[in-house]
Amino acid sequence: MKIVSVHEGTVPISSAIRNAWIDFSSMDCSVVAVVSDVVREGRPVVGYGFNSNGRYSAGEILRRRMIPRLLAAEPAELLADDGDFVDPAKAWAVMMRNEKPGGHGERSVAVGVLDMALFDLAAKIAGEPLYRWLSRRHGDGQPDESVFVYAAGGYYAPGKGLRELQDEMKGFLDLGYRVVKMKIGGASLAEDLERIEAVLEVLGGDGSRLAVDVNGRFDLRTALEYGAALEPYGLFWYEEAGDPLDYALNATLAEHYPGPLATGENLFSLQDARNLIRYGGLRPDRDYVQVDPALSYGLVEYLRIQRMLAGHGWSSRRCVPHGGHQFSLHLAAALKLGGNESYPGEFQPTGGFADDAVVRDSRVGLTEIPGIGFEAKAAFHRVLRELHD
Repeated sequence: MKIVSVHEGTVPISSAIRNAWIDFSSMDCSVVAVVSDVVREGRPVVGYGFNSNGRYSAGEILRRRMIPRLLAAEPAELLADDGDFVDPAKAWAVMMRNEKPGGHGERSVAVGVLDMALFDLAAKIAGEPLYRWLSRRHGDGQPDESVFVYAAGGYYAPGKGLRELQDEMKGFLDLGYRVVKMKIGGASLAEDLERIEAVLEVLGGDGSRLAVDVNGRFDLRTALEYGAALEPYGLFWYEEAGDPLDYALNATLAEHYPGPLATGENLFSLQDARNLIRYGGLRPDRDYVQVDPALSYGLVEYLRIQRMLAGHGWSSRRCVPHGGHQFSLHLAAALKLGGNESYPGEFQPTGGFADDAVVRDSRVGLTEIPGIGFEAKAAFHRVLRELHD
């Protein structure tokens, strides 16, 4: 088989919400369609990919560097050893030709978008859902049949007071989520504690069902001040208190805050993740690594990160990827990760799972559709089809 064409575009996923660092008023993302010469039921088999929220579209890098390299490659450079599908690892090496190390930023997003599409394509060629395809090749062959998910929300928004925040969290519980997450750090400590206690009312006072997320806003003094105030609540986790590359801040916080910490969604390479494990003070018995494969050079790189973590004594169950979408859901099931993020109703049309997905007790199953299953998200599938039809 060979790649016939690659089509890319940009879709808006904007919203009036904000966290402690950014608002989402102009947020968008890249989408791609990788068209193969394999024909099923009269149509070419196509792999689809996109990037998670929080990073903007990477169209310029895709158009000028990554896609031309893929299309210029000889078919033999890209094919798996059996010749049945394009090997995403070989394609990754082609895309990264003439790229210097370091400076991962938006380049990692562009590669991640295409990587997702290539894995979608490979599983479709095999005629099986991605999580089963991955489990046979990179797992133990017995994937999880359902995945833990938590509902991420609690953003700051115009006109959103304590009652509206509580109503939002009640809505998550009604959808089947047991664990929820809210934003902090975009208001004063006193106001944030009010907000936290309002959510805890909805959760029956059970802090172990509530995670909080700072999105990297705090300096060390503020991180420690919040940590001391949060400790009595016994929270599910305290997320990304400081800049994602400030490993010393995270290590110091870990010395003082006994509860679980979570970070890593804004680390985009094996090297950055390895430095987090070496220098960030994370504790493998309680903390969580949130690297998002769709933003960090794709699954090819994420598998390297998983091997690195295992070599440092970390269980895959301590990994809960950022992103809230179907791709990470498949990875969580195949690689037996600790779960997956979810954004009920936000970042459409890309966010969320299959249209008929049902969450029960904070767990969700996967589709049996070949590939990632974007075809089961009708609105998003229409956007993807328009790229190449």
